[in-house]
Amino acid sequence: MGKIISFINQKGGVGKTTTCVNLATFLAAYGKRVLIIDLDPQGNATTGVGVDKNKELNTFYDIILDECNIKDAIISTKIRNLDILPSNVDLAGSEVSLVQRENREKVLKNVVTTIKNEYDYIAIDCPPSLGLLTVNALTATDTIIIPIQCEFYALEGLSQLMNTVKLVKEYLNANIEIEGVVLTMKDNRSNLVSQVAKEIRAFFGRKVYETVIPRNVRLAEAPSHGVPILIYDNRSSGALAYQSLALEFLKKNKDSGKLLSIKELIREVD
Repeated sequence: MGKIISFINQKGGVGKTTTCVNLATFLAAYGKRVLIIDLDPQGNATTGVGVDKNKELNTFYDIILDECNIKDAIISTKIRNLDILPSNVDLAGSEVSLVQRENREKVLKNVVTTIKNEYDYIAIDCPPSLGLLTVNALTATDTIIIPIQCEFYALEGLSQLMNTVKLVKEYLNANIEIEGVVLTMKDNRSNLVSQVAKEIRAFFGRKVYETVIPRNVRLAEAPSHGVPILIYDNRSSGALAYQSLALEFLKKNKDSGKLLSIKELIREVD
């Protein structure tokens, strides 16, 4: 049965979507069957894997409205082993629609259960807020990954996030755990980096991954080309960092795999 991991931080601009897309891609490259669920109305994870969010797509919003089921909404990406439940601006209306649903916190959990066995890992890219979409993700998920930017205000708002997770654990999902914390956007020119990293490690302990994601131009460019960093520039420092993170993730999950070549990884899709 697939493991569900939610990528969450209500603070925007911390590398949440970048981490979700690129870790998911490397897991697929290691032969794992992976599904990304894009729950952010901005649709950045959707465009990040080469899907045009401006086209007519079925999203979680259509599932809420009972206009399609999750299998009809999931589409294959150009990356072998990687599928996505896409998002677009229509998803912004889902918060209002969810309020009117019975058991509104469990809508995503109920639909994901029907396809969970088809994947090794399901990665949920949460919106940068703690609204009903995020609560749905937390209710459905097994674990969470928290990307945190290596900057002065890194811990700002984390107490609110951890309180939300605590409440979800108490009332909606007793099994939710922290998978890990990823330090992102490391700038070696800043003297604050080591101090911030030390504070974060003191707060989260062994949950913090050893791999730190650097601030990297190629990593920032990749989404505009509609491909993850592995496809855009697999020799860049950003790609090497996410490969290291994927290996660390697999090791912690007592999993392993053989890395596909770029030629093997890219496939033709309709």
